[in-house]
Amino acid sequence: MFCSSLVFFMLFLLTNYFNTTVFLQINLATFCTTQFELAYVLDWVSMSFLSLVFLISGCVFMFGDVYMKEDVFQVRFFIILLTFVISMCLLIVSSSFLTMLMGWDGLGITSFALIIYYSSFESKQAGFKTLLINRVGDVLIMLSVFSFLQNGTYMLSVMTTTCLFLLLLASLTKSAQYPFSSWLPAAMAAPTPVSALVHSSTLVTAGIYLMIRIMIISDFSEFTSSILVFLGAVTSILGGSSAVFENDIKKIIALSTLSQLGVMMFTVGMGYPLLALFHLYMHALFKAMLFMAAGNILMISFGCQDLRLLGGVGMLSPLTSVFINVSGLSLMGIPFLSAYYSKHSVMEKMFTSNINMVSLWLMAIATVFTFIYTLRMLYSISWSKCGLIIGSVNTSNKIYLPMIILGLCSVLLGKYYCSFDFSNIEPNMVPMYGLLYINLAVLLSFCLFMCVFKSGKKNNWLLSSLFYLSPLYYKSPYILFMLHKKLGYLDNGWLDMGSKVNLMISYNSHMIIKYFKWPS
Repeated sequence: MFCSSLVFFMLFLLTNYFNTTVFLQINLATFCTTQFELAYVLDWVSMSFLSLVFLISGCVFMFGDVYMKEDVFQVRFFIILLTFVISMCLLIVSSSFLTMLMGWDGLGITSFALIIYYSSFESKQAGFKTLLINRVGDVLIMLSVFSFLQNGTYMLSVMTTTCLFLLLLASLTKSAQYPFSSWLPAAMAAPTPVSALVHSSTLVTAGIYLMIRIMIISDFSEFTSSILVFLGAVTSILGGSSAVFENDIKKIIALSTLSQLGVMMFTVGMGYPLLALFHLYMHALFKAMLFMAAGNILMISFGCQDLRLLGGVGMLSPLTSVFINVSGLSLMGIPFLSAYYSKHSVMEKMFTSNINMVSLWLMAIATVFTFIYTLRMLYSISWSKCGLIIGSVNTSNKIYLPMIILGLCSVLLGKYYCSFDFSNIEPNMVPMYGLLYINLAVLLSFCLFMCVFKSGKKNNWLLSSLFYLSPLYYKSPYILFMLHKKLGYLDNGWLDMGSKVNLMISYNSHMIIKYFKWPS
């Protein structure tokens, strides 16, 4: 995978330097002037994304070799994980509906198998929720088949307004945008290597990548853009506010992913798809490193995920503490790290774009929440008093080498990537209140952090349940309970009752014959 990442990075440099795009189209059949084809696109966007996916996948596989070494079905786990990566690669290079459907459904099926891997009640419940929401997206994609039939081709470059609308709705389900957000933190029931891959560069970014691809070839209407901006802002503040009152370290990182996905959707809605792609790349690097560091902490603490019991656990493994601090500072957008170049560009364009004030201030508040929950996590792990009685430090190179690779990329690649697209760092005329907010956000977040966690109120059911989205999806089967009850009466109707009566008559006849049996 590392070799594949290097090869695709070289292809990225070539396609970007010569500004070329290669299309590979295979015509399968033609029925009534409608062509069924498999089409693949190879340009600098797909090559760079493939390079990133293979780099993170190689690090995750190396880390998972140690993390899953005591699992009986380790080979089966890595086969499913490899199928998951291949499905994502098919989605990245797809340029027709059929190839996109292969990658899309492959991601859905393999992600369900990975989430329920431990076969516990929590993992099965999380797998049900993930499958339920992803099936909604699959239905929306299948409905777009009729729109493609009107065009006489299944190429994504030729789409009607109806088809575009259905694909955008399907992308909202896969990228966990509001109101389809509750499956993302529930997917933490999967093993940590799966979380590092799912929440960085594969499953959750599939919907964002599809939107970026669509926006590159066609513009959105003003109404659609405003809806995407609002949904991105709501999703970002939803994930940030929930992470503030969460105690599970893996769920805090998952909710931070939800918040950053809202930032990406917000950027797409403003009309900057390449800036959203830039932030997607930077987020994938430091988020995969953060999940690996969290997985190492789980191994040190023998599976403890409660942040209140992990005080000072970073002292047992200083190198892991360094990686957690680097990824946490990248998440906050501290200067001279990779995410600084993308997040501050998003903030500047937010204050200079023509968007509604509600979405703007929702995103501004979500940024403050990002600082608060990140400071809380770093304080508990690295800076607080030691609360762990016993721990076991793993010194395997397969644990620290992937984090070193991703850590270097998280520090260096941001400035390097800006040289390929100068539109991400072009100067903007930001109003005075915007500049003050961007510069004082850290100080404001620190003050709110001290006020919230010195007050003693650390539980909020409204926020921790994602505005009641989690119980809504968990209890969704009970909505049709009365209909299921009536269908149960229908299933146990005349035929079943007749079979029961016949069985009872034959049983009674057998007993009577047995009772009156004549002696020989």
